[in-house]
Amino acid sequence: MSALASHMATGAATVCRAWIVRRGDGVVLGFTDHDMALTVDGVACKASSGMTAGALETVTGLAVDNGEAHGALSHDAICEEDIRAGRWDAAEVTAYLVNWSNPAEFEILFRGTLGEISWGGGAFSAELRGLSEALNRTRGRVYQSRCDAVLGDGRCGKVLGPLFMAEVEVLAVEDNQVIALPSLTEYAPRWFDRGRIHVLSGAAEGASERIKIDRIEGDRRRIELWQSLRSRLAAGDRIRIEAGCDKRKETCRLKFDNLLNFRGFPDIPGEDWLMSYPTRAGRNDGGRG
Repeated sequence: MSALASHMATGAATVCRAWIVRRGDGVVLGFTDHDMALTVDGVACKASSGMTAGALETVTGLAVDNGEAHGALSHDAICEEDIRAGRWDAAEVTAYLVNWSNPAEFEILFRGTLGEISWGGGAFSAELRGLSEALNRTRGRVYQSRCDAVLGDGRCGKVLGPLFMAEVEVLAVEDNQVIALPSLTEYAPRWFDRGRIHVLSGAAEGASERIKIDRIEGDRRRIELWQSLRSRLAAGDRIRIEAGCDKRKETCRLKFDNLLNFRGFPDIPGEDWLMSYPTRAGRNDGGRG
């Protein structure tokens, strides 16, 4: 029997709940529904956050445990800017039942991650997803003509040196989605199509987004992102811009000189071969005659 179970067996009711959240950027925050701050499992848990949780649904087998957390948006704990920037996405959550008179006595009620987060009116609501949620992810490779590796990762094996990325200062921003940069004439037009930017300074530091369009217009380079950054980017912020790859065999060979690591299957027959049948003469591949 645990120390907390022994305590509760006495009939005492000095228990509360606490939550410890570990974000992907390394920030660790603790919360409790008690009226005083507590230190649980080595983490200081704030009582002023206004955070509460609904009932946790736990089940046997491989079904996903679910719950929901609610709270007030406050600048010293959880703020709208951090949620909008995605800093809370998939954060690890551990929920505890704690003896507030002796916080060293606790039991873990739930382990999992934050799911969908919604906010508004000075409050937020977040799904709690159990550890078995990871079993719902699609795994394995897709066999297709184009490469399925991510440029620069272990399967791609390409080291992105100065030829394929640059650090530069933002000149102007439109709708947090269209960025004006110096012309970077050493890079050809469209060199960064399908690439990515990483924000290195400013309010959006740590944000990243894929590039849709890369064009040179006069003495500037116009970069349009697939979607607007969720944090505010401003003129003067520094970014790292990385070259893009369209996953074709020819691009892997000619642009990146990395054909030995190409992860696609360019010789897989296309859909037209389904229209073909044996014939003695002429083409019969389903295409136009």
